[in-house]
Amino acid sequence: MRKTWIILAASAMAAASLTAQTRDQAKSFVKQAVEFAKKNPKEKFLEEVSGVKGQFHFNKGQNNDLYIFVYDLEGKVLAHGVRRELVGVVRWTAKDPDGKPWIQDWTKLVKEKGNGWIEYKELNPAQGNKVMKKASFVELFNGMVVGAGIYE
Repeated sequence: MRKTWIILAASAMAAASLTAQTRDQAKSFVKQAVEFAKKNPKEKFLEEVSGVKGQFHFNKGQNNDLYIFVYDLEGKVLAHGVRRELVGVVRWTAKDPDGKPWIQDWTKLVKEKGNGWIEYKELNPAQGNKVMKKASFVELFNGMVVGAGIYE
């Protein structure tokens, strides 16, 4: 019995460690995208996010299944690493299945603090667009909300 508890405790600690590591990877990915944006014209940055061959676009099995999304401060999608059809769409009033206006929330967060984490529910492209809990790290850069999230 004691051996079972030790194995369960070790598994829980490993899972917690993976979550922390994944959050670190998402944050690092956003920082990498912001550095790219600082060194390149805005159009090139947005194409690296939305373009299917761009380094910040979703490619299953690469970059830990992370992708970057970019919004302006009014909720307009400037680039999206999975859903190109959203580019140009104003999603300011969008809410998750629980009614949380996550775009308004992350805009407020970056205006007040510059960057941070926000949690909400969203479609997961790596899981067949299943609605899942998501934690996203977002950062304000040059009037843009640049972010990446992990699904939990």
